[in-house]
Amino acid sequence: MGDCRGKDKFGRFRHHSQGESMALYQSKMNRRDFLKLMGTFAGASAALASCAPEQIPPPAPTQVPPVVVNPTGVPPEPVLPPVSLGIIALNRMGYGPRPGDIEAFNALGATDEERLRNYVAQQLNPDSIDDSEFETRYAAAGFETLHKSLEELYFDHIANNPYNSNDDAYWEWYSLPAYELVDASFLRAVYSKKQLVEVLADFWHNHFNVYFWQDDGVPLLVSYNRDVLRRHMLGNFRQMLEAVATHPSMLYYLNQNNSSDAGPNENFARELFELHTLGAENYFGVQDPNAIQKDANGIAIGYVDNDVYESARAFTGWRVDDDIYEYEDGVEKTGRFLYYKPWHDRFNKLVLGKYIPPDQPDMQDGRDVLDLLANHPGTARFISRKLARRFISDNPPDSVVQTAASVFMEYRDAPDQLKRVVEAILLSPEFKQTWGAKIKRPIEAAISMMRALNTDFTRLPGGIPWMCSMMGQPMFEKRSPDGYADVKEAWANSMSLLYRWNFAVGISENWLDDEDQQRFIRTDIVGQTPAELRTAESLADFWIPRILNRTMSESDRQAVISVMAQDRGPQEELDQDHINWVLPAMVEVILMSPDFQWK
Repeated sequence: MGDCRGKDKFGRFRHHSQGESMALYQSKMNRRDFLKLMGTFAGASAALASCAPEQIPPPAPTQVPPVVVNPTGVPPEPVLPPVSLGIIALNRMGYGPRPGDIEAFNALGATDEERLRNYVAQQLNPDSIDDSEFETRYAAAGFETLHKSLEELYFDHIANNPYNSNDDAYWEWYSLPAYELVDASFLRAVYSKKQLVEVLADFWHNHFNVYFWQDDGVPLLVSYNRDVLRRHMLGNFRQMLEAVATHPSMLYYLNQNNSSDAGPNENFARELFELHTLGAENYFGVQDPNAIQKDANGIAIGYVDNDVYESARAFTGWRVDDDIYEYEDGVEKTGRFLYYKPWHDRFNKLVLGKYIPPDQPDMQDGRDVLDLLANHPGTARFISRKLARRFISDNPPDSVVQTAASVFMEYRDAPDQLKRVVEAILLSPEFKQTWGAKIKRPIEAAISMMRALNTDFTRLPGGIPWMCSMMGQPMFEKRSPDGYADVKEAWANSMSLLYRWNFAVGISENWLDDEDQQRFIRTDIVGQTPAELRTAESLADFWIPRILNRTMSESDRQAVISVMAQDRGPQEELDQDHINWVLPAMVEVILMSPDFQWK
C-alpha cells in the first residue's frame, strides 16, 4: 500500500499509510467482525459503482410520494428509505448538517413546505445570516493575503516577489495566496452557516474551471474566487461571463493572454462555447455555418467549429497588463485586464449567424459574442441542467431543467437572474421528492464528516487537502478546463472509497495534525458522548442518528453494534478503556456506510 505521509510547501504533516490504518483499525475488532465488515463495504462499493447513470437526456422521475429515487439506467438506483426534507436540504444545499442544524431547520416552520421555503430564502440572502462563529474562526486564522486586491496580489507575489534569488522562498511566497484560499475554503465549508454560498462557489469554480498551478497566475486565484465567482454567483450570468472572460486567471489559464490578430488562440473561445455557455449538447460539428437552422431572431440554434474560429478573432487583444513582452506602448504592468488594440483583429466576423461589422469600438466584438451566448436558449438549458445536476440528481428530470431554463431566459437582464434560477430548482417538486440519486464527491465527503463530528480546527493541516487529493479531488487542481465530474460513476470506485475510509479513520482518530506547522485538528468523539451510555447498543443508537440524522436498516445497525461490542453482549456494560479504544472505530463504520455517502 502507498504511504499516506507527505510534505507540501508549508511543511510536513503526519499521516498513516493505508496498511498502518487498516492494521490499527483491525486491532480494534476481532478478525471475524473485521472480515465481515470489509465484505459488507466491498459489496457496498460495488453497489455504488454499479449504479452509474445514463447520459442525458434524462428519463422522467418516478412519482412515488413523498420521496422517490429517479431511475438512471440499469441497474436502477437502490431503493432507499424516505428521509426528512431537512436531511435533503442540508445535504444538497450544503455540506451536510452539523449538530443542531436539523433542529434549526425544523424550527423554521410548521410544515416541511414552509420550512424549506424559509430555509431557501435564508440561504439565498446570505447577508442576513448571523455567521459570527465562522467570522471569529476566520479572524483567528490570521490569513496574510486573502484581503489583497488583484493589483496587490500581482505586485507583491509576482512582479515584485522579494525572494527572486531563493527558489524555495520564492515559490512559498508566490503560492501562499492560493494555499490560503484552500485553507479558507475548507474553513468556510465546515463552519459557515452560509452553506449554499459555499456549494455555489464550488459549482461555479468547476464550471469556469481554472487550474491551481496555472502558469503565471497562481496568486491571482484569490481574486478570481472572491471578485468573480463569489461576487456574481447570485447575480447576472452575462455580467459574470464578462468578469470571467476578463480576469487574468482565466486569461492565463486558457492562453488568451497571447492571442493576437497575427495568431488567434482558440482555447478560450472553444471552452467558452463548449463548457461555459452552450455546451457540447449544442455542438453541430464541422459544418457550413450558413446551413445551421436559425431561430426567429436569425440566431443559429447551435454552434459549429467556424463559430469558435470567428470568436477567437473577436477576442484578440484581450490580455493581461503584464510584462510578457518588453517595450510595449500602453502596457503598465498592473496585472489587470488590458484590451490591447494593436493585437485586435478589426475585420468583420460571423458568429452564430450574426454579422459583426469591422472597426467596432474597443472590446465590442468580444462583447457581442458574450451577448449572443448569454442570451441563447441553449445556454439557459445547459446552465440549468448543470445546476439541477448539482442539486437534484446526476440525470435531472427534464421538467425541472425546462422550468429553470425558462426563468433563466425570462430574467436574463435582471441583476438577480441566477438567484432566481437557483430558487426555482430548490423549490421544485423534483428537489423535494428525490433522495439518493447522487453520492458525495470526495471533498464533500471529507467536509461532511468534519461537520457531522463537530471537528475543531482553525488553520487547516496539510493532511486534509492531501487526503482529498488521494481520494481524487484536490481542491482547485483539476488540470483540464471541464472541472471535476459531478456524477457518481466518477467517484464510486474502490480506490477512492478506500481513501474515504482512511480519511474517516484519520479524522476520527486525530491523526491528521501538522506538528511542524503547529496546525492541529481535533475530533473528541468520547467527549461528545453522554457518559451514561455504557453499552454497545446504546452507543450505536446515539451515534447513528447523530451522524445520519435518521436510522439505519436493522442489519446495518446490528453490524455497527457488533463492532462496538466486540466479544461482549450488545447490552453488556463496557468499561471506559474499551469505550475509549473502540468507539472511534464504531463511528468510522457509520461514516463509511452507504447511508452516509448518498445525498
